[in-house]
Amino acid sequence: MKFNFLLFLSLATMLYSCGSVNAQKESTIHQDTLSCIQQKIEAYKKQPLTNPPMSVYQYNYNGQVVYFVSAPCCDRYSVVYDKECNVICHPSGGITGRGDGKCADFFTARTDEKLLWKDERKPK
Repeated sequence: MKFNFLLFLSLATMLYSCGSVNAQKESTIHQDTLSCIQQKIEAYKKQPLTNPPMSVYQYNYNGQVVYFVSAPCCDRYSVVYDKECNVICHPSGGITGRGDGKCADFFTARTDEKLLWKDERKPK
């Protein structure tokens, strides 16, 4: 009887530990996801001021969280990143101003806008 109880207690502890490890992994993944866009923002802050000033927005697009980074100038592309900072598309900019055509519906299909950062430095 004592052996069965110890075996049960060991198994229960292992199962509980596995759940905790999974919860920690999910938390780490979320933090890594947040840090990838934060790292990009920190890099943008170190670049020269652009005209118009750059900004980073978070949206839901096609069922996923994405980050939109405005074009820093002129005919340059804006960028949409997924939650792991992989480039999804360029919805605007370029020679035509219409981006790369990979997400032509971005501006009409995006939802849940959240401004994460806007460069508010003043020209010197």
